[in-house]
Amino acid sequence: MTFSILAPAAPQLPRDPSPASEPSLDFDGDIDVIRPAKRGKTAHKAIITPGEVVTEDVQWMRGHGTTATQGSSTILATVAGTLLRTNKLLSIQPLRARYTPEIGDLVVGRIVSVETKRWKVDLSAPLLAHLPLSAINLPGGILRKRTATDELAIRTFFSEGDLLVAEVQSVYQDGAASLHTRSLRYGKLRNGVFMRVSGTGGGGGVVRSRRQVWTVHTANGGGEVDIVLGVNGYIWICKHSRGELVASTEEAKKMNEITRMEEAVNESMYSNRNDEIGPQTRREIARLGGCVRALVENGVRVDEEMVMAAYTVNLEGGVDMDGLREEEEEDEYMGGEKGQRVVTAALESVKG
Repeated sequence: MTFSILAPAAPQLPRDPSPASEPSLDFDGDIDVIRPAKRGKTAHKAIITPGEVVTEDVQWMRGHGTTATQGSSTILATVAGTLLRTNKLLSIQPLRARYTPEIGDLVVGRIVSVETKRWKVDLSAPLLAHLPLSAINLPGGILRKRTATDELAIRTFFSEGDLLVAEVQSVYQDGAASLHTRSLRYGKLRNGVFMRVSGTGGGGGVVRSRRQVWTVHTANGGGEVDIVLGVNGYIWICKHSRGELVASTEEAKKMNEITRMEEAVNESMYSNRNDEIGPQTRREIARLGGCVRALVENGVRVDEEMVMAAYTVNLEGGVDMDGLREEEEEDEYMGGEKGQRVVTAALESVKG
């Protein structure tokens, strides 16, 4: 008996039932992107994979996340994400991407290394950010030129591993950011818990909103708690105390005078010792952190409105917990089905 080897046949990909070969008009009267029907769409917002043809029409320009072949008008995707169209510019919004610094962003970072006259700060960006010694407040609020004595005592301000909240002052040509903490709202972070969220691009994550820092008047005797949402995805939740750098916007506006600033900025602002935090405050800090995790796990944006809505729903207990065990109802864990129901109720309260 003889055996013969046949050449493999190319698999037949399912055709898209939608009329993709015919261009559609949007509300601006422009012709929509013509995408080849390679496979059936499984979601309302299709995910584009690397190497997939975005369009072959010559009227479109390629943007971030795309590339063009030589001698052809075909535009290919280089990252996995969703298609974003700005006039005639096509770009791919990646599902997960590192933070890109922009001037004026409020960020939370971690000191990585101490160098001469500056610190290197990790912002979850492609490059480490720079914090010059001249861009911080000196103890006592003294406004003077930095001297050699300040350079020798640079580790008394910030050292490796310290967390801080700062603002992006400028961005270099290579994409690295330059930070500053010359404000009563910025500086070293203490008395709290650090969180890192992901999902920049297609999923849930911190978004640029009106307020990135605010104070929550918690229930159950927890007192006041500060929440700092860094645009880079780093979040800090801490106990609120008068005179701290992480003050509310209203308090910062009241302290514009130089004399008031000198009284508020003292040596304790660079202390590494945490204050005593009561069990009620710790419980509410953990509750707020659970609300943030639930928002991220369910792909919902993280801003002041959604965090407060989820926290209110959790406090009021307005979630139908039928089908869950009794010990899960008493537990403060916000993951799984309980977190999903809390987020659903929070979205309904925001829309209502």
